[in-house]
Amino acid sequence: MVVQQKGMCMILIDYRDTRPIYEQVVERFKMLILHGVLTSDEKIPSVRNLAVELSINPNTIQRAYAELERQGYIYTVKGKGNFVSDSGQLLLKYKEEIFAEILKICKAAFDIGITEEELIQTIRGGKIYD
Repeated sequence: MVVQQKGMCMILIDYRDTRPIYEQVVERFKMLILHGVLTSDEKIPSVRNLAVELSINPNTIQRAYAELERQGYIYTVKGKGNFVSDSGQLLLKYKEEIFAEILKICKAAFDIGITEEELIQTIRGGKIYD
């Protein structure tokens, strides 16, 4: 199911996805913010409006918004709604998280004997080596 704002696709819920719906909503909003589709201080749909558009329980949207706020992607202004945080800082934070994951994976790879050369070849070529 799709929610549109300003004529663009915002949220797509995949009911075959094994992740909970709120996690899908969180991930989609994060990508919209990080790609600049939603900009700093832009108002996002209300919990009620988004729940109606997606035909899902408002508690699911509330949980997603709470998680986005906890992670720093949105902020709430009482009586006004939810707004996008500074996306420039968020992109830096997200990159740091990705690099931390990469380092963790590289350490695990080195621990089982995968060489740096094999990792680099795999990254450059997109191939998995035996």
